[in-house]
Parts: sequence; structure tokens; C-alpha cells
Amino acid sequence: QVQLVESGGGLVQAGGSLRLSCAASGRTFSRYVMGWFRQAPGKEREFVARVSWNGGNLYYADSVKGRFTISRDNAKNTMYLQMNSLKPEDTAVYYCAASRTTTWVAPFYWGQGTQVTVSS
Repeated sequence: QVQLVESGGGLVQAGGSLRLSCAASGRTFSRYVMGWFRQAPGKEREFVARVSWNGGNLYYADSVKGRFTISRDNAKNTMYLQMNSLKPEDTAVYYCAASRTTTWVAPFYWGQGTQVTVSS
């Protein structure tokens, strides 16, 4: 059983920053790809970013490239998403995801989500 718990969401003004965290437990965290998705009201869940098992390979959605930074600390079983220059369109529930194998292929394990609201 894998548990993922997000934290760090909140309300911020446009142009501000937030850092999300995802604490993982229940298996060997360092072996698996981790990532972030988000879902805005009335929209489908969309990919935001992912990080390889050792943090060496990063991949971002075009909409967040240059503003968001994904990272992980395997010693702490935690993944992060540093979000800078936030825009109102970044408002969404952000979900932590973990691969079930060593490759980034659905289905994933999911956290419960954390709300990020960016005011204009």
C-alpha cells in the first residue's frame, strides 16, 4: 500500500510563489518516477511535471516551463514542486502521483490533492 500526502497549497496573489510537498510512504520511494498533476474546476486533470527516480531527468508541461521546478529528496521520501510567477490560470487542485513500476505509465498512485488558488 502506497500513501501520498500533499501539503503546501494555499491562496497567493498573481506573481507570487508556493512550494508544494508530497510525502510518500509504504514502499521504496527512490525506485519510482514521481510527478504532479492538476485539475481546475470543470476541466480534466492535466500533467504538470515529473521527476525520475534519481532526480536526473525532469519533464514539464509547456504551460509551467520556466516557472515551476520539480525535485525530490529520496532520503526524506518527499517530492517538491516550487511554483514561481504564479498566474490565475494556475488555480487548481494539485495532485501528487507515483508510478506503479519503474516507468512513467498509468495507472498511478494518487494523493488526495491540495488546493492552489491564485488571485488576480
